Amino acid sequence: MTLWAGRFETPMAQALWDLSESYSFDVTLYEHDIRGSHAHVEGLRSAGLLSDDEARLLRSTLEAVREEIARGEFVRHDSDEDIHMAIERRATELAGPVGAKIHTARSRNDQVATALRLFTRDALTGIATRVLDLVAALRELADSNATAYLPGYTHLQRAQPVLLAHHLYAHAWALVRDVERLVDTRERANVSPLGAGAVAGTSLPIDPDRTARLLGFREAFANSMDAVSDRDFVAETLFDIALLGVHLSRMGEELVLWTSAEFGFAALGDDFTTGSSMLPQKKNSDVAELARGKSGRLVGNLTSLLVTLKGLPLTYNRDLQEDKEPLFDSVRQVELVLRALAGAYRSLSFNAPVAARAADDEFLVAIDIAERLVEAGMPFRRAHERVGRAVGDAVRRGVGLATVVAESEDLALYGELFEAGSALDLRTSPGASGPAAVAAQRERLDAALARAHSRVSA
Repeated sequence: MTLWAGRFETPMAQALWDLSESYSFDVTLYEHDIRGSHAHVEGLRSAGLLSDDEARLLRSTLEAVREEIARGEFVRHDSDEDIHMAIERRATELAGPVGAKIHTARSRNDQVATALRLFTRDALTGIATRVLDLVAALRELADSNATAYLPGYTHLQRAQPVLLAHHLYAHAWALVRDVERLVDTRERANVSPLGAGAVAGTSLPIDPDRTARLLGFREAFANSMDAVSDRDFVAETLFDIALLGVHLSRMGEELVLWTSAEFGFAALGDDFTTGSSMLPQKKNSDVAELARGKSGRLVGNLTSLLVTLKGLPLTYNRDLQEDKEPLFDSVRQVELVLRALAGAYRSLSFNAPVAARAADDEFLVAIDIAERLVEAGMPFRRAHERVGRAVGDAVRRGVGLATVVAESEDLALYGELFEAGSALDLRTSPGASGPAAVAAQRERLDAALARAHSRVSA
């Protein structure tokens, strides 16, 4: 029997039940539903709608149900359409008539919204914490390869030499922005809908501000209709995760390239690689490929929810049941990727000599020669053209740029720029890739990470 059976003469058709049941996935919310119910019970008690004894009985009953679910001993009944109804049904079985009072002044609309906000708030904190651990893994790799350098690429063509630390910090800054977005979303989500009822509140003397404080929310809702219909916080969370996934995908693509024989810049540990079922020599960077592949799933979950929300009138519509599976899936998938990538970077061995040889490509010195000409008074466009002619000459003749420069009367004095590492040391502007600039950047990154850690733990 459903909790609304009094209105109906015939039971729900099995086909409708199969379509509408959500217990199979929203059981994930059991802990958060029980937390919300604890606060609701205390709110009813303080409003005089429950006696002290009744409130104590309901609190102990809710804890008993929590333990049954946690131990895997909870038995779902055929009438349990979702986890919220299942908990109330079991609490009524255990507490008797008092259990039937637990839904006083509450609708599933505000009950579900409350549990979902609690889940999302916790998930955002958990994801942000894992992102910060990934940043820590990047910094560890940078610290253990402090002098290593490699080519920086544009269009996947060698462009200029950069310190490995500078390259890894580029990822770190993007991840710090992800953390900031996650915490900003958590702040906007930190509003309690409990007490909004089905759509218009209640005539009973409840105090939503009190239950909001009990649940650690910043404040209670201002508009009951908005409270039960708002899923902005889910959409924002899915966007944050999708963009984070794009950043993780970029990192995965890079690891795929670096660990290929063609690049040879890095090798992942055996514990973060796989083999081939046929080819004995293979060592595959599956962790990076999966990080890259999961991003499509995360973007898809965001798109799915936005399409669901776009045509809904106020207030609650059953379409909103479709908010949970994309959210639960994105949270789970991004946490898996974050944990695996952090481990992969900690297992990574960077092949500094191979990377340095690539970064010491003579053609990467071209911009430095042009800038020396600028310092000597030549307009940049003329300097660019002059060095470009030298590059073209070297390509056509099949010789190194250093050879052409040595043969050129106006360029020969810049031959020392071809010494290994020289071009890297010249990258001195703020935020650049040279040693001095990267040391200053590290201080800024440390400060940004300190702020991020403080915000996440607040």
